[in-house]
Amino acid sequence: MQKINHTIYDLFGQLGLANDAVSISNFLSAQQPLSPSVRLEEAEFWNVSQRHLLQEQMAIDADWSYAVDQLNLALH
Repeated sequence: MQKINHTIYDLFGQLGLANDAVSISNFLSAQQPLSPSVRLEEAEFWNVSQRHLLQEQMAIDADWSYAVDQLNLALH
């Protein structure tokens, strides 16, 4: 079985956020840098469902893991 690696654009769409390049760049600029002590899914700017999605995908090492890792790196 082939593992699907979603992009950061896909992840933003899944999180209910605008997922075009400009919107993603604006989001990252507005929210970074996260303190090294703050885990991605614990950042204050996520709503409950976004936080849950990130926690779930990271916990199960799902197809979304690559995109979540990219987002984590971009924000830290």
